[in-house]
Amino acid sequence: MVEKRKAKRIVLNAHVIIKRLDSRMHERIPVDVTDLSKTGIGFKCSQKLELNSMYEAELVLWTKETINCFINITRADMRDDEAFYGAAFVGMTEHDACKIDIYDMFEGAKKQ
Repeated sequence: MVEKRKAKRIVLNAHVIIKRLDSRMHERIPVDVTDLSKTGIGFKCSQKLELNSMYEAELVLWTKETINCFINITRADMRDDEAFYGAAFVGMTEHDACKIDIYDMFEGAKKQ
């Protein structure tokens, strides 16, 4: 597989609730974050999501801060009967993206 990520992915304790934008359904779907970067997110989800679909996301960080953003589903894989998805952030502010980078710096400093 060709690496398409533009930023280093990190693993962290966070959760996301997503809601599809182009649907009349306003169901909030919890997902399990597997990795995160300032440009995108990887996660597991029990519901089937469509490629190239847009979702409103509520990302709760390790600090209990919430980042409201939009994601575009760019990748979908099935592994051991679980669906794994990759999504790119759309329109995330630089301020919010820096919060993810700061976590990475702290984690890197702890390992040294």
